[in-house]
Amino acid sequence: MKRVADIPPKNLKGLRVLVRSEFNVPMGDTLVRNDFRIRKAIKTIAYLRDHGAQVIICAHVGRDPKDSLAPISRSMKPLLPHVFIKDIVGREAHMAADAMKGGDVILLENVRQHPGETANDPAFAQELAKFGDLYVNDAFSVSHREHASIVGVPRYIPGYAGLLFADEFDNLSDALNPTSPSLVIVGGAKFETKEPLIKKLLDIYDAVFIGGAIANDLLRARGFPVGRSVISKGVPGADVMSHPHLIIPSDVTVENEQHQARVKKAADVTSGDKIVDIGPDSFAEVARVIRTAKFVLWNGPTGLYEDGYDEWTEAVAQAIAGSSAHTVVGGGDTIATIDALGIEEKFTFLSTAGGALLEFLTNGTLPGIKML
Repeated sequence: MKRVADIPPKNLKGLRVLVRSEFNVPMGDTLVRNDFRIRKAIKTIAYLRDHGAQVIICAHVGRDPKDSLAPISRSMKPLLPHVFIKDIVGREAHMAADAMKGGDVILLENVRQHPGETANDPAFAQELAKFGDLYVNDAFSVSHREHASIVGVPRYIPGYAGLLFADEFDNLSDALNPTSPSLVIVGGAKFETKEPLIKKLLDIYDAVFIGGAIANDLLRARGFPVGRSVISKGVPGADVMSHPHLIIPSDVTVENEQHQARVKKAADVTSGDKIVDIGPDSFAEVARVIRTAKFVLWNGPTGLYEDGYDEWTEAVAQAIAGSSAHTVVGGGDTIATIDALGIEEKFTFLSTAGGALLEFLTNGTLPGIKML
């Protein structure tokens, strides 16, 4: 994989570089709630700028194509001087690019406002490619998408991995070959989408702890009642359920129909209960494994984080932060927990990726990686 860091810095001076960054951050009204991805992305942009390149950034935000990058630009201004252009491949964007000097940075409008982006339209990819002498992909977290700015542009101009992209690739590659004793913690929902990865991790890691809604599927497969809990359509196979490395919750936090929460043994869940998190015994078990682990991979909260059940997710974060293990963490809610606790610096690597992380760990590559 070609990396921008491999280009002699003196050769960057005067070059026009199209950078695909990742600025899809949590928003509240028109304010950025968490700038983690922005702070991570700036490293590559600043590197190119400091070496005299002209940097044109394309990125996306939100799920609605009408969403604008204007709030992102306002949040980024104190961190990196740049000009926001409310255009993508039109006249205004090209005029701004033509007026650039070495060290200038412009940010184009939300690339998904153009239908050619998600359609991976070759004509749109060619239009984007006209902005750069070379292309830098620094958006690992969307590189599982076959979109024009990810897989289309590097067909027309030389493509390189950005500094963040390379960090993601290297650290997640390490996670596929962990030092023993190793532990992986997997949360979230939809067991059927995570089953291939869980099967793979069970053979790679010494211990695999399952939390979140997917733990409900494993509890049900073990014959435990799950009441009103969120469950998947898929049923875990015997190869998963009988694996010696698998750890599932022994106790759970449940919410009854009156929205009251309490801790119960897994066998004591009733038909009116909804499992919303793990319990203290389950945490104590995973904490014991964390204390002796040399490598910990974590993706996904232990409970329904979005509903306010964050107690044990936070406890897991603190336990990992206090360990001496090499730690790799990904997933929006997981990163948000760490950010809220102010303990980012206590982890070896925090990934910007969610779905891309899971796909990379499952397949060992992504469409955006293949194009580099």
